[in-house]
Amino acid sequence: MLDDFLVRAALAGLGLALAAAPLGCFVAWRRMAYFGDATAHAAILGVALSLALSLPVVIGTMVVALLMAFLVGSLTDRGLAMDTVLGVLAHSALALGLVAVTFVPGVRLDLSAYLFGDILAVTKVDLAVIWAGAGAVIALIAWRWQALLTATVSPDLAYASGLDPRREQRILTLALALTVAVAIKVVGALLVSAMLLIPAAAARPLARSPEGMALIAAGIGAMAALSGLWGAFLLDTPAGPSMISAAALLFAATSAVRLLKK
Repeated sequence: MLDDFLVRAALAGLGLALAAAPLGCFVAWRRMAYFGDATAHAAILGVALSLALSLPVVIGTMVVALLMAFLVGSLTDRGLAMDTVLGVLAHSALALGLVAVTFVPGVRLDLSAYLFGDILAVTKVDLAVIWAGAGAVIALIAWRWQALLTATVSPDLAYASGLDPRREQRILTLALALTVAVAIKVVGALLVSAMLLIPAAAARPLARSPEGMALIAAGIGAMAALSGLWGAFLLDTPAGPSMISAAALLFAATSAVRLLKK
């Protein structure tokens, strides 16, 4: 069954949707959209590092994404403005990655596959990596769900409950880096944060609890992945951007439902 490239693409999209759903909810609740952008843009530098050292791309992207996330955290802890730090580091990392790839000897590649994804070219090995990463993210979020939720609602409440909000932030950072590493093949570095944020934002008007929002976001993300692939197949459009476009349409639909209720 996995010899069919469309089946592999659909399974890859579903794996990413399931991993991005709960993480995307925390990105929305904590207003971390630009933080996700910075981490995703740094993935291109990770691609260059992987090619230079002959490492799997997922390892290089995850290492650089983690370094970027911790660098942002350390600079903001020193009093620098978060939006300034994110703006400088996100675009600098993307530019450095694009330049660094040109210096890797003996490598010729189409960077658009890493910028916008190439889900139709997913192999069985890629599929195994995506689902392993998605499973790790889901397990990590499920294990720390209540602690992450408490730290998100109120850091003071987290301290009173014996929790360390900074540790929970590091756990989210690890999950975000892992998601970026497995998502770069599916939707690319420029669209990862959209896959995180849009399904969660679309789920918010329909949810009555945090857990419900995560589950609805997973359903919306899966629907966007499958309908985007179907639309790309019918209309001969890029698969990754088509998935994000489908998610945007679902967001518009749920926003209209919310306005009608009001």
